[in-house]
Amino acid sequence: MAPEEDAGTELLLQSFERRFLAARALRSFPWQSLEAKLRDSSDSELLRDILQKPSEGSVTLSESTAIISHGTTGLVTWDAALYLAEWAIENPAAFTDRTVLELGSGAGLTGLAICKMCRPRAYIFSDCHSRVLEQLRGNVLLNGLSLEADITANLDSPRVTVAQLDWDVTTVHQLSAFQPDVVIAADVLYCPEAIVSLVGVLRRLAACREHQRAPEVYVAFTVRNPETCQLFTTELGRAGIRWEAEPRHDQKLFPYEEHLEMAILNLTL
Repeated sequence: MAPEEDAGTELLLQSFERRFLAARALRSFPWQSLEAKLRDSSDSELLRDILQKPSEGSVTLSESTAIISHGTTGLVTWDAALYLAEWAIENPAAFTDRTVLELGSGAGLTGLAICKMCRPRAYIFSDCHSRVLEQLRGNVLLNGLSLEADITANLDSPRVTVAQLDWDVTTVHQLSAFQPDVVIAADVLYCPEAIVSLVGVLRRLAACREHQRAPEVYVAFTVRNPETCQLFTTELGRAGIRWEAEPRHDQKLFPYEEHLEMAILNLTL
């Protein structure tokens, strides 16, 4: 195959993979019947190859089809998680060879994208809901990553941990065990109580690295209610946490609605 044909095939593969992942929002799309047709078709060799050999950079995700399930919103991927994943892919140096703690990981898409594309040294998914934690562990394994206790883990992959973390009761001592270089969170500003709890755990994270620099913090959210955003920045000010907004990024890999206003705040603890 000529070099230009190789390049064209690579672009087609990348385009298909992005659209394949983006189609997760199409709840009733007949994936099984489509796969059967592709495998039986004589003129679909390229697509059959994609189905048989997923790319190293792809993310496979199991999530709920309901916004609220088992008493939590954490079993489905929210728009700011997609936006933060895109930002991470565009800014891999923020995570490469570093320990990352994600607060409120939910279905895990952001963290899985970072683990596969940004090469962190270690990644800690965290949440407080038992059903979410169960789904997170499944999604980690579904993507070929190993949990930290697995003695057969691939040494070239990040050390991955799924931790139960309740923001209201966790202590500085417990947070110190993580020793994160970077802390991230996406779409966790859904009510005043959650905002107060988040700022509280950020204050404790600032104190958990005694003689080292405090972790970098990136919080992504969809601006649905300006009052909620104002409350968050007000609470940050009361806690003495400085912040600045990250510029909008150029990546557009996922199908969140264009009219949604997204933001990522870079916090200084």
